[in-house]
Amino acid sequence: MKFTTAEEAVKTIKSGDRIFIQSVAAAPQQLIKAMCGRSNELKNVEIYHLHTEGPAPYIAPEYAGSFHTNALFVGANVRKAIATGEADYIPTFLSEVPLLFRRKILPIDVALIHVSPPDRHGFCSLGTSVDVSLAGVQCAETVIAQINPKMPRTHGDGLIDIRHIDYAVTVEDDLPETGEMNLTEQELAIGRNCAELIDDGATLQMGIGAIPNAVLVALTGHKNLGVHTEMFSDGLITLIEKEIVNGRHKKIHPNKVVSSFVMGSRKLYDFIDDNPEVVLLDVAYVNDPAVIRRNPKVTAINSAIEIDLTGQVCADSIGTRVYSGVGGQIDFIRGASLSEGGKPIIALPSVTGKGESKITPFLKQGAGVVTTRANLHWVVTEFGAVNLFGKTLRQRALELISIAHPDHREELSRLAYERFKMLLNIPSID
Repeated sequence: MKFTTAEEAVKTIKSGDRIFIQSVAAAPQQLIKAMCGRSNELKNVEIYHLHTEGPAPYIAPEYAGSFHTNALFVGANVRKAIATGEADYIPTFLSEVPLLFRRKILPIDVALIHVSPPDRHGFCSLGTSVDVSLAGVQCAETVIAQINPKMPRTHGDGLIDIRHIDYAVTVEDDLPETGEMNLTEQELAIGRNCAELIDDGATLQMGIGAIPNAVLVALTGHKNLGVHTEMFSDGLITLIEKEIVNGRHKKIHPNKVVSSFVMGSRKLYDFIDDNPEVVLLDVAYVNDPAVIRRNPKVTAINSAIEIDLTGQVCADSIGTRVYSGVGGQIDFIRGASLSEGGKPIIALPSVTGKGESKITPFLKQGAGVVTTRANLHWVVTEFGAVNLFGKTLRQRALELISIAHPDHREELSRLAYERFKMLLNIPSID
């Protein structure tokens, strides 16, 4: 391994190379900036990554001949470029992204990563993001690392022998953080409705955002919960500290919080630093439905952009506009549905910020179906929870309209009648 500057390290990148950039809060911004500084020298460099926090300067129009981005999950920093055709999106189950690298369907020439300083045995940690980053490192011909004392050292699969790092750059940068969320009454109601479905002793999966946080807020009366999730944020800390989350009844990794990446505040990063209770593992394992199902009462809570009256879930696009990605939703929907006592849940507000119903007669033209109607079980809004498993198309329509916003129930009933030739008498909520 050679210690050098970011500018010197990225000189190993050649025109035509395929570059992997580490995920989420671990995106190595100094290396990204230095790579973009070589734009005049580079042509046709392909970039692959999941969602990344912070700037993504390589998608700027002036770099079009130098870099082309292929996002495996779409964040805000590349969303516009994908909409305008200046970048691309690869729809893939999160559990299968490592296979793309390991089977060389997407061969990786250079991995740009962000790690903790080496321990006394010479091992650095991938810190906040093991996810697909472990596979990116293992499959890259060249590994370039930012070494940062502010990157937490995490237990699990993300230990990298410093001898496997070709070039190292020392930085001392703060990691991106998410601010504290002020939950609305609507979000809190959704959280309470989800919490009522969660049994004591359940194993939880939930993501980041207002609704997952609202669920966590509502779990203070629960007991002996476990966590096996692709990611988690600050909301779990209080439940772990109060021993509401203790993993006592998990069948695999008992007494451990299992994840593949984290995103949150500095408090969260300090909490996971050298914490043996938290293990970050390869997402090909964490999100494998065959692994997920081994735990009891897996309760997976995921979100959606819209759901049609038959139970088709759009979670990655608004019509034709790609908004996020397939991610791990179906990995956990399947794993939870096969778990003994498991409950796969899609939780969403009944309406958009503009007051449009998120429960719709039909998905928008061009919308992507992430979870099919055959996969869907529980749906939760602020107006209640319904289970569609084993229900006919007509029964599904009736159930979904019952938890739609009251302002939209009459119109949904009329359209359901036209489609299914049945009369739906939906009670109103005062």
